[in-house]
Amino acid sequence: MKVGLLTGGGDCPGLNAVIRAVVHQIEQAGSSCIGILDGWRGLIHDLTCPLTTAETDGIIGLGGSILGSSRTNPYRNPETELASLRENFERLQLDALVVIGGDDTLGVALRLRNDFQYPVVGIPKTIDNDLRVADFSFGFDTAVNIVTEAVDRLRTTTETHRRIVVVETMGRHSGWLACFAGMAVGADYILIPEVPVDLPHLLNVLSRRRTAGKRYGIVVVAEGARLADRRPITLDDETDPFGNPRLGGIAVTVADEIALAMKIETRAVVLGHLQRGGSPSAYDRILATRLGLAASRLVLRGRFGTIVTLINGAIGETPLTELNTANKTLDLSYYDEAAAFFQ
Repeated sequence: MKVGLLTGGGDCPGLNAVIRAVVHQIEQAGSSCIGILDGWRGLIHDLTCPLTTAETDGIIGLGGSILGSSRTNPYRNPETELASLRENFERLQLDALVVIGGDDTLGVALRLRNDFQYPVVGIPKTIDNDLRVADFSFGFDTAVNIVTEAVDRLRTTTETHRRIVVVETMGRHSGWLACFAGMAVGADYILIPEVPVDLPHLLNVLSRRRTAGKRYGIVVVAEGARLADRRPITLDDETDPFGNPRLGGIAVTVADEIALAMKIETRAVVLGHLQRGGSPSAYDRILATRLGLAASRLVLRGRFGTIVTLINGAIGETPLTELNTANKTLDLSYYDEAAAFFQ
């Protein structure tokens, strides 16, 4: 059996741990693995590399993906890119394809399964923790820790200069990252996509804390958060190959509103891709390894058209469907607990 692996979409800590686990399990079963470089682009342009246990055994602590990644969507140009992908898939004589990605990457895997019966198994990944099939995605824990460390560092300079700082995290559709990191740093306020920004309440909280003697403030905001009656703020009019707008700028807007209303120096800090980088945490290394082993077992049993899951702490499988690759929003019980401090 020849098994292909690819990582698509935004990178996240733990991808290499997954690759290591899949290669080890497949090779132990007497089969071989081949890496598809740069996500779906690799299948379109025939970009591959061999993968063996000897080459991957030491990569568990590396960030990013040794295979590279991209947001390529072969269905955007079906007559050229999709046709080329199909030709290369047949030429490589792949018996299975393990697809590691988020909703967009897994969405392509689903279409290939439905349209051409490709033998695919999916592994969900995202730092945003916004996939329905996982209580917590690998990469999320590391990203929360990265944001926490960054805000802890910002706190010292913010307090010294008596400023307010608005920190923008990733989170297009959901506020998991902003909420968890905001709770971890004791933010004065957290803004998420699921709850429209109540600017008067935010200003009231910051003003009362200032009056009570707190000489600085920290606000954490997800990039997809929106002011009441407004759409999420975008960087420009362009979209990615899957039609997603490029979000960004909400921190600057909120900081400007605070500075104007309170007459206090307010800065905006956009953490951006810093949140994706670096070595995975121990938790993410272990979770990624477990998911990679589970996906490999599905491949070896011929259970294609499936995706590995983490539900109620247990790893399992579920069909690769549109529903199961859909986004999930933040469990608002977490936000309610965070909001107990927005008084």
